[in-house]
This record gives sequence, structure tokens and C-alpha cells, in this order.
Amino acid sequence: MRFPDAVAQGGPWSRKMGTTKAVPISQENLVSMEFLKEEQLFPCVMRASTNGVDLASWATSQKARIDDLCRKYGAVLFRNFEVHNARDLNRVIEATSSGPLEYKERSSPRSTVEGHIYTSTDYPPAFDIFPHNEHSYSRTFPLKLYFCCITPAAEGGETPIADTRRILARLSTPVRQKFSEKGWMYVRNFGEGFGLTWQNSFQTDDPAVVESYCKSHGIDWEWQGGRLRTRQIRPAMARHPQTDDEIWFNHATFFHISTLEPALRNGLLATFQTSDLPNNTYYGDGREIESEVLEELRNAYLAECVLFSWQHGDVLMIDNMLTAHARKAYKGERKILVGMADPHTRTDLPA
Repeated sequence: MRFPDAVAQGGPWSRKMGTTKAVPISQENLVSMEFLKEEQLFPCVMRASTNGVDLASWATSQKARIDDLCRKYGAVLFRNFEVHNARDLNRVIEATSSGPLEYKERSSPRSTVEGHIYTSTDYPPAFDIFPHNEHSYSRTFPLKLYFCCITPAAEGGETPIADTRRILARLSTPVRQKFSEKGWMYVRNFGEGFGLTWQNSFQTDDPAVVESYCKSHGIDWEWQGGRLRTRQIRPAMARHPQTDDEIWFNHATFFHISTLEPALRNGLLATFQTSDLPNNTYYGDGREIESEVLEELRNAYLAECVLFSWQHGDVLMIDNMLTAHARKAYKGERKILVGMADPHTRTDLPA
């Protein structure tokens, strides 16, 4: 394994290979770099070696190195630092990015905690949340995501992560070629008491504002009385703007009706025509995605998932293009804060 040049230079930013010993890397010997398992280089772990280290203050002078590690490994877990609330997380985001982003074009229910810091998806704890990349359906999406553990669940509640480069490599050539040629289509129907309302998703009560947003973001829209239906066609793969890695980057699997828990899926199908489902996906030409293809996609995601148990104060920073994230079902109280940063606008969509 070779560390990024910006990290390898200077000696202290290194780790003795073949052992589990972490070598201090900050000049003040306050932080060490390690991995959760010797054979598992994902995520990279930055651990404060003593109590009382303020993550935001330390990270301010280490931003370039942290960016190098995040691009190299796809995810960095900061552990044993003093991070206790939304304000602390906001400071960390300010120190390591261009600042926290507002949650726009919403697809999942979240609650605002403070400023642009939100709860993780408000979804029943008895169910898993399937792996996905945040806002892969949007023209503009965050390059960085931050998860902060305030209260770990009594049981379960992990945030699995998966390398999208490795997911893509797992897919068969016919599946890759078909999605490369056709892309994927995301269809949303707002209203009827299921999913988010268009007012919540677009954060406005004005249909004209919604139409303007859709027009500027490559989304087709259709009003059906007070209901709204949108369609957007996106590439299924993308290239990272900084690493040039080709990645699997879409919500085609996540939003497909067949990926839902059986009880929820069956309830929706008994209530709606397929075209009226709150969320569903297709090939970019509108044709159905074959069941065997969807099963291959789900298996590829799940095979690459890496889990670790949350600890109070953990901050997980991920590159949103290189790393998909998920959630395991849990028991007991669980509080994970979420922030997004560094907006990136796709250049592979029609103007």
C-alpha cells in the first residue's frame, strides 16, 4: 500500500505495515492514523491519542491531508475527539470543507437540528436503509458527507459504507453496457399521504418556484391537480472530478419498488398503479429494469458493505461519489447527525 504523496512526505504521516501499531502523525503527537482491521483499509481512522483534542481546531491545519486521505480511501473516521453536539459538527465541517449545505431537492424525511445540520433519515428503526449515494439523482450534489454519533443505538444502527469503484467492478459486462447506453430514470409522485410532499421536497409553496427549479436541473414535471409527478434521466456511472475514477453512481436500485421491505412494497402495490408509486426507477428509455438485473445490483452493493459500531463522538467523513452509505436496523435510542458540503454540478447532463 502506498500513501498519497501529500501524506507520505514528512515521515510522521506513515504507518508501519504488517502490524496493528499506529504511528503518531501530527507534529504534536496528538493524532494517529490506523485502520479498524489490519486487512481492511476502509475507512481510514484518525484517532486522538489523548482526551480533550478538539477535532475542528486540529483539522483546520490538516485540511489538505484529510482531503488526500478521503480521496484515497473514500472515508475517514475521526474517533476519540471532543465532538458532542450539532455545533461541534458544524465547526468540523467548516474546518474541512467550504461549509455545510442546505438539504435541497429532498427525498427522505429529516429534521433540522441546527443551521444546516440534520438528523439522519427519519425511517422506522426496525428496517434497514439500502446503500446509496446522497443526491445522485440531482444535477448538483454534495461531494462530502459527514455523520456524527451523539447516541449510539443499544443494538444495531451501524452505517454501512461501500466503495462505488468496487461495486462497479462487480457488475457483469452486459449490465454495465446496458446502463451505460440507456442511463436510468427516476419517477416521483408527490402527495397522497406517502413520501414527502412537493412543498417539503422543494421547500416552497409556490408551483412556479418548483417549475423553475425543475427546468434548471433537467427535471420534467407534470401537474395533476394538486399533485406533482417528476421524471429525471441520469447517467448510471460517473467520473470523480478529482480522482478521475469511474464509479457506479445512481439511485436506480435504491428507489426501485422491489428494493423495499416486502410488507411496505406489497402495501404500496396494493394502493397504487405502478406509474403512480411515490418512487420508482426504470432504464433511461422508460423500460422496466429486469428483476435479475436488480438482484445483481443489490448483491453488488451488499457484498461491498463494511460495518463498524458507532461510538459517542465519532465523525465519519465520506467522499459521496466514492462511497455509498446505508443504515442497519436498530433498537433503543439512536442519534446520528448529518451534514453535507462541497457542492458539485454534473457536466455530463444536457444544459
